[in-house]
Amino acid sequence: MSSEPRLRGQTVLITGAARRVGAQIARALHAEGAGVAIHCHHSRDGAQRLADELNAARAGSACVLSADLSDIAALPGLVEQTCERFGGLDLLVNNASTFYPTPVGSVTPAHWQDLIGVNLQAPLFLTQAAVPALRARRGAVLNIVDIHGMRPLGAHVVYSVAKAGLIMLTRSLARELAPEIRVNGVAPGAVLWPENGMEDARKQRILEQTPLHRSGSPQDIARTVLFFAADAPFITGQILAVDGGRSIGW
Repeated sequence: MSSEPRLRGQTVLITGAARRVGAQIARALHAEGAGVAIHCHHSRDGAQRLADELNAARAGSACVLSADLSDIAALPGLVEQTCERFGGLDLLVNNASTFYPTPVGSVTPAHWQDLIGVNLQAPLFLTQAAVPALRARRGAVLNIVDIHGMRPLGAHVVYSVAKAGLIMLTRSLARELAPEIRVNGVAPGAVLWPENGMEDARKQRILEQTPLHRSGSPQDIARTVLFFAADAPFITGQILAVDGGRSIGW
C-alpha cells in the first residue's frame, strides 16, 4: 500500500528552479504532492520544460514565474502570483544564486550589487513579502546557503560574504518569525561543479578534503529540503551542511 504524499495540498515557491539543484528540489517536492511555482530569470525555456514535465505527471500542479531577483519591487509579485495560482503558500525555497570569483583588487560595485543582491538581498525581501501568506498556513522558509558562508572560498570574497549574511539572515528570521513560520538553511558542499569550469586538480583536492571522498548530488540537497519541509516541525534556525563532511575535514 502506497503512503500518502507528505506535501499533498501544499504549495511551494522555489527561486532559480529551472535547472540544476533548484529543478531537483522542485521534482522532489512535487513527487510528494506539492504544487510548485518555478521561478526563473534567464532560463525561461528550461523552466517551462520542467513545468510541462510536472504537469504531465499531475495536471495543473506547476507554473512558471519570471522575475529579476535583483529588482526588489518585483518580488512581492512572485508571492502574489503563486497565491493566485494555488490559493496560498506553504514553503518558500530561496535557492537562486550567482557565483563567480571576485579576487581582492578586482571587485567592482557591480560585482557587489549582483552577488549581494541575488544571494542575500532577494531572500530577505522575498521572505518579507511572503510572511503574511506563510503565516496564514504556519509555513516555512528554506534558504540554500553554502559551506563557504562559514569558511571562505579563496578568490570569492563577495560571494562568501553574501552567503555568510544569508546564514545570519536565516537565524535572525527564525527568531523574528516564530512561532508561526520556521526558517532553516541547507549548506551544500561539492554537489555540482561550477558551470564556469574548474581544473581537475582542484576538484581532486576538494574531494581529498571531503571525508567521504566523493561529491554529492542534487538529490542529496532535495532530500534534505524535503526533510525540513515535511519531517521537521520542531526545527528552526538551523543550518545543515550537506557536504560529505568537508566542513569538518578541511
